[in-house]
Amino acid sequence: MHGPDPKDTHPLPGFPQVCFIKNSVSNPNIIIGDYTYYDDPEDSENFERNVLYHYPFIGDKLIIGKFCALARGVRFIMNGANHKTSGFSTFPFFIFGNGWESAAPEPGDLPFKGDTCVGNDVWIGYESLIMPGVKIGNGAIISSRSVVVSDVPAYTIVGGNPAKVIRQRFSDEVITELESIAWWEWPVEKITQNLAAIIDGDISCLRK
Repeated sequence: MHGPDPKDTHPLPGFPQVCFIKNSVSNPNIIIGDYTYYDDPEDSENFERNVLYHYPFIGDKLIIGKFCALARGVRFIMNGANHKTSGFSTFPFFIFGNGWESAAPEPGDLPFKGDTCVGNDVWIGYESLIMPGVKIGNGAIISSRSVVVSDVPAYTIVGGNPAKVIRQRFSDEVITELESIAWWEWPVEKITQNLAAIIDGDISCLRK
């Protein structure tokens, strides 16, 4: 057996709330890895509605790795939400035209945090909010209703508003080895053969 087909949009028969979203996303600036799923009883295929202020002229990307679990209501705020803050008013006059277009900001005037990147095997809890440009490391866990405003190290649990480190999941040595092993990059057949080792907490099981 080779595990579920990553091209199968709904991998759980009878549970349309779970969707492998790589197959349902059409925006070229949203890049999703194999087996990453979104769980939402209200149209799980329409994950893109949760990526907010993602305007193509800005060019920022949302990149999510493989084997990530995204709970209902997870949202990503992208760089298009930013307003110019160096002047007296943050109001975006220029978007309304009729003479106000002359107030359009120059390139570089708007805050730009870069791409938002989520690693592999990341679990993002219910109604969490990820802010622009945040980098979330492999194996991280984001607690429900967290607001993530800064980078999250690999294999670290964070929570709260703003999200703070709760604890590191494993020792530094184990995390370094897990990053090196990178089981999520293995062929699916090898993953299937080593499932017990992958879900175990003993790093020696993955040293093959």
